[in-house]
Amino acid sequence: MAKYTPHTQGDIKEMLTALKLGSTSQLYDSIPEWIRYPEINMANGITEGDAERRLNQLAAKNRVYNTVFMGAGAYKHYVPASVREMSKRSEFLTAYTPYQAEMSQGILQSIFEYQSLICRLTGMEVSNASHYDGATAAAEACLMFKTGSRKKVLISELIKPQVKAVLKTYLQEQGVELITVESLGLACTNIDMLVKNLDNEVIAAYIEQPNFYGTIEDMQAISDAVHAVGAKLIVGVYPISLGILKRPGEYGADCAVGEGQPLGMNLSFGGAYLGFMATKTEHARKLPGRIVGETVDDNGKRAYVLTLQAREQHIRREKASSNICSNEAHCALTAGMYLSFMGKEGLKKVALACATNAHYLKFALAKAGVGVKYKNEFFNEFVTLSKCTAENMLNALAQNGILGGYKIGTHEILWCATELHTREEMDRCAEICGEVNR
Repeated sequence: MAKYTPHTQGDIKEMLTALKLGSTSQLYDSIPEWIRYPEINMANGITEGDAERRLNQLAAKNRVYNTVFMGAGAYKHYVPASVREMSKRSEFLTAYTPYQAEMSQGILQSIFEYQSLICRLTGMEVSNASHYDGATAAAEACLMFKTGSRKKVLISELIKPQVKAVLKTYLQEQGVELITVESLGLACTNIDMLVKNLDNEVIAAYIEQPNFYGTIEDMQAISDAVHAVGAKLIVGVYPISLGILKRPGEYGADCAVGEGQPLGMNLSFGGAYLGFMATKTEHARKLPGRIVGETVDDNGKRAYVLTLQAREQHIRREKASSNICSNEAHCALTAGMYLSFMGKEGLKKVALACATNAHYLKFALAKAGVGVKYKNEFFNEFVTLSKCTAENMLNALAQNGILGGYKIGTHEILWCATELHTREEMDRCAEICGEVNR
């Protein structure tokens, strides 16, 4: 490997000129000020021990909550010890890009198994080797179905805000119009408004199941409406919910995507996460990213290879709908381990525990005087409407060591419960909320 050579001041000046920027700090102008961290102000030449102590002091400012009722796209689930320990094995952590199949059978097989499990989970027929996160998988799925005559993508108003932001970023540079279907006060996709916006210029509709409010959508009705105009249906799914809800393949979805973080990955300050994508066999050649296939070697033994490479970035780059190359191989390996260890019945039990706890939390909050905003059926998230402000309620919980739900309005909070919550924790949360809401 070539020796690392830092950029010279001349190199930096030339690049900044090409970008029409005055300094390297302007590269970060798009990052909100509140996210940026000030200088660490660590003295030059200090010992390794002193540096570690200083960093530990800074890390101690982070507040860690043992009880968390926030979801909104990232979820705190139990990670089995077997998944934690197996995924940390050195051969998994150091595996490299599997271009040489004869040297990469282990990592290729792990990806193949992951793809197979994602197909079973979603009810689809072919899966790729993963994306950076659920939002990028959703955007890539929209571009996968792009054709010359169709220029619009419909999205429900009730999808996750972060997914909508990524869709906007991806599609606006591809000449695709992103149209939001208003819910008009409903907690689920307004099918009348969806039909009103459907025409022969629509590429696809992207709907989440459950949606951002946690509500379970009528996916069969949505699927029938979308396919009636020849458009494709892309569904963003919460993978744990598929332990008890219908799989996308069962109601005719053309593509299923989602965030794989709940499948054995900790929250970890926002990453690394995993975007999964699965579709029908007829769309396999349009599927972005890598696909691992099974074959036999010269001796007739089972072997694994990267397959369908001609369809995308490796050969036909100028004609590709996507040039994505990297994947989240270790996260995919972890997700595969989680699904394997849990099995069909284990995943069903986790899903039932999530739904049961969420409905108990809703009951406990209502009993304490905190009203539930919508009456729709939900999986493990729901919205409350309180007399006091959401901020006051969340602050009261924080003072008692509880991270409350996600604030979505002045008086509205999106709550989430998983299999980790105990009845005592939920009762205590409701008690505090009830006191503040009087």
